[in-house]
Order: sequence, then C-alpha cells, then structure tokens
Amino acid sequence: MMKKSEIIVALDVDTLEELRQLVDSLGDSVNIYKIGSQVFSACGPAAVRFIMARGKQVFLDLKYHDIPNTVASAVRCATGLVSAVERTAPVSGENAQKIGSLLMYTVHTCGGEAMMKAAAEAARACAAELKITAPLTVGVTVLTSEAHGDNILQLVLDRAAMARRAGLDGVVASCHEAAAIRREFGEDFVIVTPGIRPSGSDVGDQQRVATPRTAMENGSNYLVIGRPIVKARDPRQSALDILKELHG
Repeated sequence: MMKKSEIIVALDVDTLEELRQLVDSLGDSVNIYKIGSQVFSACGPAAVRFIMARGKQVFLDLKYHDIPNTVASAVRCATGLVSAVERTAPVSGENAQKIGSLLMYTVHTCGGEAMMKAAAEAARACAAELKITAPLTVGVTVLTSEAHGDNILQLVLDRAAMARRAGLDGVVASCHEAAAIRREFGEDFVIVTPGIRPSGSDVGDQQRVATPRTAMENGSNYLVIGRPIVKARDPRQSALDILKELHG
C-alpha cells in the first residue's frame, strides 16, 4: 500500500508579516513549514519560533556545511529553539497547550561523513536533555536546480549511502531519484523532495521537477512546495487542491 506523503510549504518571504499572513491564511490545511535561508536571513530564529507558537512543525532548511564541531554547535542551538517559544513568541489561544516542534533540518552531504555524524549526534543529545523528540537529520544530496547529468543517480545514491552510514534519518533528493533511494535503503529511510509542481505550474528555476502524485508514487515522504502555494491567488485553496490530488 502506497504511503501518503505530507506537504511542506516553503515560506520564502522577506518579513515576519508576510510569514504571518501566509500561515494564518493556510490555517489547518498545512502543518509543516520550511524555513530556508531567505526568511532566516531576514528574520532569524524569530521565524522558527513564530511557526512553533502557531502549533506547527518546522523544517529548518539551512543546509549546514562546516567543520563538524561548528555544525554540531549550530544543530544544538536549532534543536533548543523550542524551549524559548513560550518566552519569546505570542501563542494564540487555540494553541496555548500545543507548541510546535523542529521536525527536521538539513545538512549538506558534501560536508562529509564526520560532519553529518556530529550533527545527528548533537541533535539527539540535545533532544534527550530537553526531553523532546529529536528532529530528523536529513542530508541534501544534489540540488534540484542542477540539470540532469549522466552520473547524477549514482552520485545521489552514493551520498545517500554516506548519510546512512553517518546515522542520518534520510535525505533530500528529487523525485527522479526517490524510487531508487527507496529500493536501496528501505521504507524507514526518509525522503524529502523539493521541486514539486502541480500539473500546469511554472517550473521556475527548478530543473528536476515532478507533480505531487508522481513524487508520492516514487516513495517521497515529504513534498516541499513553495511558489505554487505561496504565490497563488488563494494559497489555502491551492494547498487543498494539492492534498486532494495526493490523497483523493
């Protein structure tokens, strides 16, 4: 039986007000939001805390890539953000008893096995200290903006294997490699797929794109969707249409 995929909305905006408007307009149609380098550079950790204060989950996509100690320190800080939510972000009445969490974050696999292992261990250790669920550590394999190459599948599989050895929970990869990753690494290995475009959508700067349904059929657990929802005239309806395509 095909596992249902979950959607993640990429909040690629410049201000907390834009972020707030989007999250409020999407309401209960979306539960997971991606905080990437654009909004994090503009708003900092406040963007993460805001999403958690709304009772939602965060996919922190900063693609950590540095020496192992530096990455481990950054991951500890990211994992601990949830402990500051009640002190620093407004909690709406309906979510007063339901603070969100850091669902997962990204490291770049080209940072090497030692770096990835340090990140995963730091996340789990910090979560244990705080008595919270550890965030998933996922490794970015090859960016979906890169064009097809003769050896791209093997490169993605090699990097996924390195991530698995380092103790990561999964990888970020395009739909085109998802089926092979699923066959190679089994059902418990998490696959996050960006570059998702509903039928008829503009592909933008993405090269390796797929429809939501195709990505789910290929084994992706999480589908990252940005512009088709964020730039839609009615973001909530766009999200609901995508969910309908996925799950019927």
